[in-house]
Amino acid sequence: MKNRLEIGTHGRTAPRKPLATRRIGLALLAATSFGATAFPPAPPADTLPKRPAALAHTVVGGIHTVMAVPGDSLTLIAARWGVGVIGLARANALPADARLAIGQRLRIENIHVVPASFDALALDAILVNVPQKMLFERRGGVLIGAYPVAVGRRSRRTPLGDFEIDLKATDKPWIVPRSIQEELRQAGKPVLKVVPPGPENPLGRHWLGLSRSSCGIHGTNAPASIYSITTHGCIRLHPDDVAALFARARVDDPVTIVYEPVLLAVLADERICLEVHADAYGRIPSALMTIEALARAADLADRIDWKRVTALVAEKEGIARNVTRGEPGDVCAETSLAPRLEEPADLRDASPATTSSS
Repeated sequence: MKNRLEIGTHGRTAPRKPLATRRIGLALLAATSFGATAFPPAPPADTLPKRPAALAHTVVGGIHTVMAVPGDSLTLIAARWGVGVIGLARANALPADARLAIGQRLRIENIHVVPASFDALALDAILVNVPQKMLFERRGGVLIGAYPVAVGRRSRRTPLGDFEIDLKATDKPWIVPRSIQEELRQAGKPVLKVVPPGPENPLGRHWLGLSRSSCGIHGTNAPASIYSITTHGCIRLHPDDVAALFARARVDDPVTIVYEPVLLAVLADERICLEVHADAYGRIPSALMTIEALARAADLADRIDWKRVTALVAEKEGIARNVTRGEPGDVCAETSLAPRLEEPADLRDASPATTSSS
């Protein structure tokens, strides 16, 4: 199955096939991508105009139950479903480094707010929200896809702004940038200049190039790296998701990349939902002040449970939660008439230990 939106009920079990086994691909820059304790000096802050904050009105995702299969880990499952490892572990009363038993059931809440800027897109367009680590696809004016992604780390930021798809390519060789060659050299690893198509190629099989940028939207040979801030600026999707996106995308389709770590939504049933992410690029002075400004502008301050808000800001869980004053529970999934994420396709042809660097 593709990770598309569908109408459905919450809480169903999603059976999945075992992971196909293959040798681990080239582990490019594992230390610099995942193990760095300090960032190199960040590039100068971009001077893009700040987009006016606005209230959203749609959430995607839902509440699911999945069963672990051979080769599964909390990291791999969290990456596929667009949730954090710590939150997934906590929701299932597990330590973050827990080993999963085959057949073990996990509860997953992957509810995300669709950014308000989505409504201003062209009829056929793509929106990426960097701190949310999500990509939203619009076709014919309708939201048809919502995918977890990996984005650029702080020292190699994903560019923000408006772009177009200027190239579609399959099985593209990876021309290793000189900056990455230098990182390989400093890490004492073999210096690569070109990685041909195949299982070792960190771009995967599909590439959507972005105008005015050397970055692109592409697949990966490291599915466990999805839903993270670890790339060198590119936007990385699970192989199944990028294949679905690639099939529908056209050259000249607009792509908008925004930076919204705080998302406030009012749903059709008047519930107020809040999703808070870490400010990975250090672009907003205060998440709480941002929420307060949004609430005042929409005359919502008296309807919000500010104790819940304060807890969510501190936690930065990255899942939409109900912050409506006086309502029990914090689940923010919409009714069965609203779009939600279908369970992802089976995880296959990948190893949780494989890493990628684009």
